[in-house]
Amino acid sequence: MERVRTVIMGAAGRDFHDFHTLYRDDPATEVVAFTATQIPGIEGRTYPPELAGPLYPDGIPIVPESELAALIAEKDVERVVFAYSDVSHETVMHKASIAIAAGAHFVLPGSTPTMLRSSKPVISICAVRTGVGKSGISKRVISALKARGLRAVDIRHPMPYRDLLRMRVERYASYEDLDSLGVTIEEREEYEHMIDEGIVVFAGVDYAAILAEAEKEADVIVWDGGNNDLPFYAPDLEIVALDPHRAGHEMLYHPGEANLRRAGVLIINKVNTADPVDVASVRETAAAVNPDALLIETDSAIVLDDPEAVRGKRVLVIEDGPTVTHGGMGYGAGAIAAREHGAAELVDPRPGAVGTIAEVLETYTHLTEVLPAAGYSARQLADLEETVKRTDCDIVVVATPIDLSRLITIEQPSVRARYRVEDRSEPTLDDVVGDFLDARGL
Repeated sequence: MERVRTVIMGAAGRDFHDFHTLYRDDPATEVVAFTATQIPGIEGRTYPPELAGPLYPDGIPIVPESELAALIAEKDVERVVFAYSDVSHETVMHKASIAIAAGAHFVLPGSTPTMLRSSKPVISICAVRTGVGKSGISKRVISALKARGLRAVDIRHPMPYRDLLRMRVERYASYEDLDSLGVTIEEREEYEHMIDEGIVVFAGVDYAAILAEAEKEADVIVWDGGNNDLPFYAPDLEIVALDPHRAGHEMLYHPGEANLRRAGVLIINKVNTADPVDVASVRETAAAVNPDALLIETDSAIVLDDPEAVRGKRVLVIEDGPTVTHGGMGYGAGAIAAREHGAAELVDPRPGAVGTIAEVLETYTHLTEVLPAAGYSARQLADLEETVKRTDCDIVVVATPIDLSRLITIEQPSVRARYRVEDRSEPTLDDVVGDFLDARGL
């Protein structure tokens, strides 16, 4: 049988999962390469043969997405599979046009065929854009499960930025686990605040193997999605968060719109800091597009360690990286808190930026008032430290979910901004989880 020569377009996450669920053991498919984007340092590696399986004894090369057209011609590629998230519908079609112009089919995999089934109940928390507040919702859900005496684990969307084989199955329950594996800032931002709450987090590359391990210690699985991606596991309760700070985006990004249309429960988060007109717009869209979903609203409460410390000061705000980079926001919780408490100015980080951080700011030109906490490598972490050092400001507001001072030296005075999800409407998030558990006798 002649195999269909295939390229999977990805960003070190969904692409590997789609390969495992759709193509790894398919004798009619030959995946000749993955392409990589969004995350620095992913390309140039090989997807290991131990993970790729017996059809790929030499593994699979990972190449830059910029080489897609040439790759199609060189390898006589017949099919290009799109497998990453939080990109505009327009961008998806530009990628499709590159593949089609080069002579290949362009494929968007369906949701259900890539979802694994669990023997335990699954609650998924996904979103329509990066940075909506999924993790805060996940913590609330897990807290409600614990209140019922149920064991829950948080399975996080993949962030395999290091050795792929070593990252096949990861379990994080302590800071020592994070330190021993040398996780990046981006990983710490997702795991550390969960560990602080006594929550065990699983992640990695092989999500069938991850699920098998998680089921050994959980009564309920919580899928904690990344970006605006679809769940990797078939959910029994599907919660999707919407962001009124980016009203309209719920219908403009892939696969966020698919999440909006699939959800059983829709949460409009950050209502307390959003324009009521934008909240109303998101509410109307949700009701029109998915009228059968339960729609609730929550606040994202932002607390500064020392609010008076920023009053009248020139403030450098360090925000969660993905939210303000490919998430497209020009600000986050730190900027909101600094303004709310009377900061005289949000300092432009660009004049002091060096190395890889300068490159990030050149790529994401909308970032003129906040600094993304980018740290995918030791070099980028060092560049972040030097950028902060060179920035002329009175105080630094650190609004990442982690204690950044454990990773870099901040010479200026600094305060942390923390945020949590709070109920705004009824039924509450706890009510939703309670009804789900009652229906299953848990």
